[in-house]
Amino acid sequence: MLSEHTVAAAALAAGIEGPVHFAEVTGSTNTDLWGLAEDGAPEWTVFAAGTQEAGRGRLGRIWTSLPGESLFVSVLLRPVVEPSDAPLVSLAAAVAMTEACRGAGVHADCKWPNDVVAAGRKLGGVLPEASVQGQALSFVVLGTGVNCSQAEEDFPGELRLQATSVAREGGDPDPGPLLERYLRRLRELYGDRGRDLSARVLEPYRAACVTIGHRVRAITAVGAIVDGVAREVGPAGELVVETSRGPERVQFGEIRHLE
Repeated sequence: MLSEHTVAAAALAAGIEGPVHFAEVTGSTNTDLWGLAEDGAPEWTVFAAGTQEAGRGRLGRIWTSLPGESLFVSVLLRPVVEPSDAPLVSLAAAVAMTEACRGAGVHADCKWPNDVVAAGRKLGGVLPEASVQGQALSFVVLGTGVNCSQAEEDFPGELRLQATSVAREGGDPDPGPLLERYLRRLRELYGDRGRDLSARVLEPYRAACVTIGHRVRAITAVGAIVDGVAREVGPAGELVVETSRGPERVQFGEIRHLE
C-alpha cells in the first residue's frame, strides 16, 4: 500500500523536487491539487492517495476503489506551451504510465487518448485538467489512476469483462515502484517545462497506441459520430480517422474499438 513515506521515496528516486502530499482517503487528488495550484504551488507538486471517494475519470465518470487496491496520483505541471498543445502533456502521462505498467510485467498499451489497457481491458487512465488564463496555459493537473491489486471478483459484474488490474495480468502490483517509474518517465518526456513536447512524446506514444490500425467509432465532444480506421496520431495529439468521406481529425472524444 502507498504511504506518505513510499510516495516521497518514489518522487525522490524519480528526481522530482516538488512538494509531496499524501492522504489516506480523499475525495479526488485532482481536486486537492487544483486547489494547491491556484494557491501558487510549484511545478512538480505531487498529491497521492490511498483511496479516493469522488475520483473522476474521463467524461465525468466516477473512479473509486477499496483502500490499497489502486494507485491514485496527481501531478502539477506549469508548461510553457500554447493551450492547443496541452493534449500532448496528457499523452506524455499516458505513455509514461503505460511504460511503468510494462515495467511491472504487464503487456500494457495506450488506447487513444488517455487510457492504459491490457488484454483489451482498461487498466488505468489519465484525467488532465488545465487552467487557461486569457490566451495562456497557466497549469495542468495530471490525474492518473491504475488498478493494482484487484482480483476478478473485486470488480462489479458489469466491469469484469471491461476492467483489469496489474495483479490480474500477472504483474507486480506494488504501487510504490510503479509510481517511481511513472514519475521518472513523465519527467523525461516532459523535459524543460514542456518545450518541444512533440519531439519527445509522439514517437513513443504512437509506438504504444493500440488504437492505430483499428476500426473505430469516435463520438466527438459535440456529439458527432466518426466511423473509420484509425490511421495515425497527428502532430497535436489528434486521432486521424480514415472515413468514407476522407480523413477526419478527432481532437477530443470517446473512442470505441470496433474490431
